[in-house]
Amino acid sequence: MDNKTLHIVNGDSLAEQMQELDLPGKVVVWRELLCEGPTIKDINSEFFKIRKKFLRTTYDITAENYEERFIEEIKKLKNLKKFDRFILWFEFDLFCHINMLAAINLIAETDRTKPISLVCSKKLEGEKEFQPLSQLNKNELHNHYKNRIELNTDDIETALLIWELYCGNNPLKLKPLIKMSTNFEYLSSCIRAHIERFPNSITGINTLERNILKIIENHTIKNRNHLLGYALQYQGYYGYSDTQMQRLLDNLAIFYKDNGEELILTEKGELVLANKKNYYRDLKNEDCFGGANKYDFLYESESHRLLKL
Repeated sequence: MDNKTLHIVNGDSLAEQMQELDLPGKVVVWRELLCEGPTIKDINSEFFKIRKKFLRTTYDITAENYEERFIEEIKKLKNLKKFDRFILWFEFDLFCHINMLAAINLIAETDRTKPISLVCSKKLEGEKEFQPLSQLNKNELHNHYKNRIELNTDDIETALLIWELYCGNNPLKLKPLIKMSTNFEYLSSCIRAHIERFPNSITGINTLERNILKIIENHTIKNRNHLLGYALQYQGYYGYSDTQMQRLLDNLAIFYKDNGEELILTEKGELVLANKKNYYRDLKNEDCFGGANKYDFLYESESHRLLKL
């Protein structure tokens, strides 16, 4: 067996499917959700300390669980020099792309000369529809592997820059990179989705939060579980997990209620969707994305600009 190839896979379900492909090399599973909470550029003991605190207080993930599920996998990457090539398996969404950027940064800290390629969800020629990697059958998954994208030096440098800026405290610097051309087919869309996670300057809610309230306005939603299903299905480029989305629904609780038959908008929900009132102060908390506090910036939808408070 070829042990010179390292596959870095975003998720256990995909890792299990890959076993059926019997591909050469070793597999490391990247189990993190770096699209939420604080991050720093270097993935070291301080990074782990910061993430442990966030995950414990936000999602009740114990330090022991984090050690076992994530750090033990990362330790397998300590001997990166023994690998000749790296293959990344990540989806099209923001959740996966932020993890992917961190993985590239970790590889580059050791060696920037070895080839890195990417297997990413996309519709290949001959396929009927676009599907996430985790939903592909064995033959489809192998086809994506054969058609993986070879990342060049400019791609890697761009990924490193975006990771550094994401970990910084000024997301305004990310905006110009949306127009940058790379072999990452979905990177620009993910940067745009990230920028739109900051509160809207008129309403105080962000794009994803507004979409959830529009679901309640436009559909008959029987209960919270029903809403969760819709929110997960129609979230676009975010790729949030059910626990992340559940937390988001909790934060929006002032905007909707259960009338006994279905969920409906409250007066506040109607006002915020009509752009008639700003609820920034009602929603403000300590949430952060990478190195930036969510409520330190406002998103201006007409100009697609970020404003620093």
